[in-house]
Amino acid sequence: MERTGPPVRFSGLLAAFSAALLAAGGLVASAPAAGAADADLARNGGFEAGLAGWSCTGGSGAAVTTPVHSGTSALKATPAGSDNARCSQTVTVKPDSAYTLSAWVQGSYVYLGASGTGTTDVSTWTQSAGAYKRLTTTFRTGAATTSVTVYTHGWYGTPAYYADDLTLTGPGGDPVVVPAAPTGLRAGTATSSSVPLSWTASSGATGYHVYRNGTKVLDTTGTSATVTGLAASTAYGFQVTAVNAAGESAKSAAVSATTTAGGGGGGNGDLPAHALVGYLHSSFANGSGYTRMADVPDSWDVINLAFGEPTSVTSGDIRFSLCPAAECPGVETEAEFKAAVKAKQAAGKKVLISIGGQNGQVQLASTAARDTFVSSVSKIIDTYGLDGLDIDFEGHSLSLNTGDTDFRSPTTPVIVNLISAVKTLKAKYGDDFVLTMAPETFFVQLGYQYYGSGPWGGQDPRAGAYLPVIHALRDDLTLLHVQDYNSGPIMGLDNQYHSMGGADFHTAMTDMLLTGFPVAGDQTKVFPALRPEQVAFGLPASTQAGNGHTSPAEVTKALNCLTKKTDCGSYRTHGTWSGLRGLMTWSINWDRFNNWEFSKNFDAYFGS
Repeated sequence: MERTGPPVRFSGLLAAFSAALLAAGGLVASAPAAGAADADLARNGGFEAGLAGWSCTGGSGAAVTTPVHSGTSALKATPAGSDNARCSQTVTVKPDSAYTLSAWVQGSYVYLGASGTGTTDVSTWTQSAGAYKRLTTTFRTGAATTSVTVYTHGWYGTPAYYADDLTLTGPGGDPVVVPAAPTGLRAGTATSSSVPLSWTASSGATGYHVYRNGTKVLDTTGTSATVTGLAASTAYGFQVTAVNAAGESAKSAAVSATTTAGGGGGGNGDLPAHALVGYLHSSFANGSGYTRMADVPDSWDVINLAFGEPTSVTSGDIRFSLCPAAECPGVETEAEFKAAVKAKQAAGKKVLISIGGQNGQVQLASTAARDTFVSSVSKIIDTYGLDGLDIDFEGHSLSLNTGDTDFRSPTTPVIVNLISAVKTLKAKYGDDFVLTMAPETFFVQLGYQYYGSGPWGGQDPRAGAYLPVIHALRDDLTLLHVQDYNSGPIMGLDNQYHSMGGADFHTAMTDMLLTGFPVAGDQTKVFPALRPEQVAFGLPASTQAGNGHTSPAEVTKALNCLTKKTDCGSYRTHGTWSGLRGLMTWSINWDRFNNWEFSKNFDAYFGS
């Protein structure tokens, strides 16, 4: 399991886009100025009521008390990744009328604009404003325009900007009325963990809220949505409301749907409510010493054999053998090892083959490699009588081709072929097949900011590259245990960077998986939450095992915050998940070297 540095940043990007910026700066409309008697139509333009009336992409905005232009509050918005921190509101206007838009801004490359004008959308900007500077632009609405969207935004890779005292002056439009409740709500074909919904649009609605058993679970601007993270074989009731600037409608008539049985990756039902996962160095030696399968304590519920490795990076041909006696004194015979595997399984434990690791780069770039992967992994599983597969692809095993921008429909061969191969293995071995994954934060949580090479290229194409694999296999996935170690700082859903080694890092990284998040800040591409029983988090068992070792006291704090919402630090979770499955560690061998500190703490916490 290897070390990964921070992502490639947008160095020099501002210079590359200077021509576009200059062009945007010239979009100052020549419409007549609004009349002196016209009203200010912007709501909460001074941000004295926080962000009321405003919507900021990716949670990028916040009301702050300094610096302000006037009053006591101003907007602070922070661009991140491919999100330019756009904060906007929709305002009712009159057709064929003149308007003046103005705001005071501070920061580099701050924009002010209006869209949906029905004529020419306008914007203006400042390259650098060390103190508050006024931006102003004007426009005329089209013959049928009844609303426009006014906005501010920054530029990619730049620091936070500030805005205050935004005004839109001109004749007010007809009052917006609350839309009627949506009609025609219907449920599509349910899976074991999701239900697709669709409904008829409500006139005047700008968005919709979806409710599950009376609790709002998601927002959307369209007339369909899929509710995920559901329990198998469970009946749910759903309703939808329509919203606009005037408020929220009454709830629609309810529709019921029942999820199917199974799902969650076979073997989930056989795991204890709280499971401990560990890697066993079975094919190699290192400073921790060799541990025989028969000597693995009962604390360990899932034992991942490290590692199955390919004959070459692109062959797909995975091989596994026990550590040679010359390298690992005391290694058992293959017959003894197989007998010990059966004994663990008889005691209710799961034993998996883990593919990859730091040295085992696997790229299934062709269908031939995909098919070889299936046959060779099957041979290992059958030879040793194993329960399933752990995917521990690291390094350059997974990356996204340029233009592959939607995790929901990947096109990169190494991604598509891996998904296909795992689905084939699942189909071959049935519902009892255990599937786990151990990606690094770089390949999962970093996807909140960056996905692949990005909209203009230049980013590391591996960023977020596990997300399409996890998403496509979520109904087959038993357990995802991200490596919360050997990691650079990662931004959480609070838009703050968190660093490994303390409770907040594990809390923030796990909360992202259990809450879901927009990929690369795109609210139209939200990675749905996983179920708590599908999630654990991974840590080094000792200071020698990897960077990011976390003391037992800090591990306990993270578990308390996630499962009880107590003992939380600076990061606040979006829910409380008593069903969190447990912990993973690298490794059983290193835990033994460290006098079993990691597993003892787990057992004490969960009462094993």
